[in-house]
Amino acid sequence: MYGHTCEVYVLDDGAEVDLDLGNYERFLDITLHRDNNITTGKIYKLVIEKERTGEYLGKTVQVVPHITDAIQEWVERVAQTPVQGSSKPQVCIIELGGTIGDIEGMPFVEAFRQFQFRVKRENFCVAHVSLVPLPKATGEPKTKPTQSSVRELRGCGLSPDLIVCRSEKPIGLEVKEKISNFCHVGPDQVICIHDLNSIYHVPLLMEQNGVIEYLNERLQLNIDMSKRTKCLQHWRDLARRTETVRREVSIAIVGKYTKFADSYASVVKALQHAALAANRKLVLVFIESCQLEQETLVSEPSKYHKEWQRLCDSDGILVPGGFGSRGMEGKIRACRWARENQKPMLGICLGLQAAVIEFARNKLGLKDANTTEIDPQTGNALVIDMPEHHTGQLGGTMRLGKRTTVFSEGCTSIIRQLYGNPKSIEERHRHRYEVNPKYVPQLEEHGMRFVATDVDKTRMEIIELRDHPYFVATQYHPEYLSRPLKPSPPFLGLILASVDRLPQYIQRGCRLSPRQLSDASSDEEETYVGATKLMKSLQITGTTTPTNGISRNACRSSNSSTISTVSSDIEGACGGVGVGPTTTNGHGEDIGKE
Repeated sequence: MYGHTCEVYVLDDGAEVDLDLGNYERFLDITLHRDNNITTGKIYKLVIEKERTGEYLGKTVQVVPHITDAIQEWVERVAQTPVQGSSKPQVCIIELGGTIGDIEGMPFVEAFRQFQFRVKRENFCVAHVSLVPLPKATGEPKTKPTQSSVRELRGCGLSPDLIVCRSEKPIGLEVKEKISNFCHVGPDQVICIHDLNSIYHVPLLMEQNGVIEYLNERLQLNIDMSKRTKCLQHWRDLARRTETVRREVSIAIVGKYTKFADSYASVVKALQHAALAANRKLVLVFIESCQLEQETLVSEPSKYHKEWQRLCDSDGILVPGGFGSRGMEGKIRACRWARENQKPMLGICLGLQAAVIEFARNKLGLKDANTTEIDPQTGNALVIDMPEHHTGQLGGTMRLGKRTTVFSEGCTSIIRQLYGNPKSIEERHRHRYEVNPKYVPQLEEHGMRFVATDVDKTRMEIIELRDHPYFVATQYHPEYLSRPLKPSPPFLGLILASVDRLPQYIQRGCRLSPRQLSDASSDEEETYVGATKLMKSLQITGTTTPTNGISRNACRSSNSSTISTVSSDIEGACGGVGVGPTTTNGHGEDIGKE
């Protein structure tokens, strides 16, 4: 974590980048590379290296044209790089961060001023994002900040084609026309994006504002508009689910950086993806691992008991990654509680190491078991430094990027089934320490299963516990590859185990049943199940009213008018093929096989 305030996002090629690139990967379902992240340092380093090798033939190196040319050449090169499959992208989105007028961003602004003439108008479109504040004292949206920033932008030689107004509440037509008048754009070029209940509504709101039509015409994209509704249907379903889901699942994140919202951004997003796939509303409980330690019991007993109470009340536990000794004992204690109390738990990176150390201490009797990161002199080093050294690169000792994880032969683990029973998987890593292979046989003898390793079988990648609903830990970071419509299997397993639905999910071939996708209350479920059993025993068909007086049509929800049939070729929420045919009621619950 940079300064313990912001998550470090890792790409396939091992690049450590800003979490914004994670947002792009998740929303667009693409794979970005280190060159998709342009920084001032990278540009200046490139120009200095060119000067040192004589490419400028002794000329004086200046911001204009050398720095600005380097920026334009970088953008043109990266714009041709495939990010999904092998096809060349049709559109390249460039986020020019910061605030217009900031001195550090001026070389980039000047580069794009030149760039618009380099690529011609039909290939260049500027969208300016501006805040429209709403002072509580007046309750009236203020457009002056937008007018000022647009004037500053135009003074730098860039005229916005679209002005995207961010606001707390929806902006009226009068305000929209005012911005249009004073900012030299048409009313249809002013797009208002107010705060929404879910971020998944934003693409739909942009579509309603005519962004697709405008870009299609402005950039001459020749998009077939007839396919638009079908393409966005999955997003509509996802956005609708965020609004209608009622049943909750609470997950406790036992971490070291819980004071900062962005520290576990990808972990939180992955949990949200999995919860929505299982049709549950996610309730996050952030627990500072330091508060679970013995020292807190002595110094601040009220905080200690409060945090433990919150942990115990949660449906599942997630122990994320981190570095350093602070809070490690609290993570170890959380792992022990989850193991001994059959509480579903997922450990990631340091979370796996904490689980292994706890198991060694309390099951193997190795009371001094520890990691050499914390205690280099420990007598039982369960976790040791096993860096991937990159010769000639200072600090290049961390295992970064996508690596292959191979499942053990004959392995029938829960996590492997969640992935679809492959021989191997590829996930992203960011760590330096590994489980000591010397202790693996002892740990396995006492019930800890190492179900996957690296290709050389020297690095332990996944652990599971026998006779536990869900106690899984991974050395890699599965959150980096989670997508809104394709949740990460380890996270989906945690959510399903936390709501007692994991066994049914696995029995169905890792596909969510209509009942698991329904949001009916427990009382409704019992009513439907009871009616089903009674109907089966009486061999009732069609819409015959059962003896208890409840007809099948009476069980339909208010927005449903027919009994639907889910055929065997219909895909489930996670892309799997549904098992059927199954007759369902309006709530999506099973009421019997046809």
